[in-house]
Amino acid sequence: MRISIRSTLAAAGLGLATLAVTPANAEVVRQGGIPWPDPACDRECLIGVMDAYLDAMVDQDADNDMFARFVRFTENGIEFPLGNEGLWASAAARGNYKFYVADEQTQTITYMGTMMEEARAGSTASDALVQPIGVDVRLKLNDEGKVSEIEQIVARPDRPLIGEAPPSPFGDLGTNVEAMGAPHPIFNEIIPEDERMSREDLVAVTNHYFEAMQRNDGQGYYPFTDDCLRHENGSISAGPQGAPGVGPNTMGCKQQFEESLLGVVTGIRDRRVVAVDPERGLTYAFAFFDHRPINWTWQLGEIFKIENNQIRRIEAIFIRGPYGMCSGWSTYEQCRSEEVQDVR
Repeated sequence: MRISIRSTLAAAGLGLATLAVTPANAEVVRQGGIPWPDPACDRECLIGVMDAYLDAMVDQDADNDMFARFVRFTENGIEFPLGNEGLWASAAARGNYKFYVADEQTQTITYMGTMMEEARAGSTASDALVQPIGVDVRLKLNDEGKVSEIEQIVARPDRPLIGEAPPSPFGDLGTNVEAMGAPHPIFNEIIPEDERMSREDLVAVTNHYFEAMQRNDGQGYYPFTDDCLRHENGSISAGPQGAPGVGPNTMGCKQQFEESLLGVVTGIRDRRVVAVDPERGLTYAFAFFDHRPINWTWQLGEIFKIENNQIRRIEAIFIRGPYGMCSGWSTYEQCRSEEVQDVR
């Protein structure tokens, strides 16, 4: 199945690009081809690009019409050749859970959802399994409207070399995300134009979350709404009592920061806000959560719904990685830094 990005653009319709702004208190990082074509790809067009990419991965068809000549591809922080490594070698089908954040200003489309992967339970297993997995994906279009950057986090179940894998603390992650069905309608609510926050303010509130989480002492600034709900790897990790799916021992977002998540995260690095949708109050960020005492790092993709300078919803899919690892998209200094980047 060969899918051209140019055909996708024509089918979806084109929207006008907006002028770039420089967010306050954030480093602006320009990546990929600029300037963008005029007219540029609008939201529906960008979503079409992501769908075409996911279909191409299932078909294992790295079509030259879709990708830039020097397209760059990373999975879980490792750079690979495009077309025959990582999920490109094992994707069996699209999953059902689909969450898009489109950034028309930067010609970036991001995705949090599920894919079906064909793999073996271990190196000695005889039969292949098809399992749901969680994915975070970022695509960037260049000035020709072709995909020039691909960054993805793939959250797979543990597959041991020999024997059986120990149970995951998140259970069957892919199945849990699939069971969510669809993003909560709150995420796609359009914010009235006179109430919308600027790009720079949305980035700043996203960074407040990271600042609050790292080296937390329970006395920080916690910008959460009373009905804030957080999903991590398909499970509710914080939310108000009485909300659907919230367990009797689950704390609210703010209460959890004040009473429970104390000193858990020793540092949050390489904070990259890679997509912003002011119309819906959404940001999509990649970051690394370090846990120095136990010497491991979480690599995260995280979506925030922000209204009136407060976080109302959070969804995250993340994996465990080597302590201190980097994204592969930042300089060494940016990887070690705790400053937020607004990636353009």
